[in-house]
Amino acid sequence: MILYRLPILIFTTGIVYIFISPSEPLAFSIFFKVIPMVLILIYAFEKSLPKRKAVHYWIIGGIAFCLIGDATLHWFLIGLAAFFVGHVFYTIGFLKEWRFSLSRGLSAIPLLLFAVWFGYQLVSSLQADGEAAFIVPVIAYIGIIMLMAFTAIMTGNRWAILGSLLFIISDSILAWNMFITSFTGAHEVIMLTYYSAQFLIAHSLFTVDPTQKGMAW
Repeated sequence: MILYRLPILIFTTGIVYIFISPSEPLAFSIFFKVIPMVLILIYAFEKSLPKRKAVHYWIIGGIAFCLIGDATLHWFLIGLAAFFVGHVFYTIGFLKEWRFSLSRGLSAIPLLLFAVWFGYQLVSSLQADGEAAFIVPVIAYIGIIMLMAFTAIMTGNRWAILGSLLFIISDSILAWNMFITSFTGAHEVIMLTYYSAQFLIAHSLFTVDPTQKGMAW
């Protein structure tokens, strides 16, 4: 029964944080921000029962580090580091379920092209604003999230693939809004795509068959 209720709770608490909860005081805002992620972590834990494979532990660990990133993103580099570790965990987890396919392998091309274009835009903006100290961490983060998405695609798991692509969309909008040009509604779009990404990655664990190698469609 809990698996049916959790998605509703995740959706409800996410909507409360995005559209209802105030941004001040900071501790109050962070509290409401992490509630959906705590529920997603529980959902992932429950989804991986009764028999877990290595991928379950890595993905659950990734969600846990992203939760830490949510709580610390106000201190940007600390939060970025936590998310970086989270993506390392996701990448290792997806590598455990790697299934080679030429068509999926070709996805590396658009991912690489987007990473180069987006990285160029960010670096140019950071240099112009005199924030060169952020260049290396931001470029490293772009690299790991693209690698995470590529390994997710190579699993062939539709939920993991969609979740990873939504993660790229969310973080791209976040970076664009923070470092290049801010726009109205960015926060709402960022968080809606972010919570959706994390939920879908957690949901992908439901399709892992402990008796077989690889994630099922």
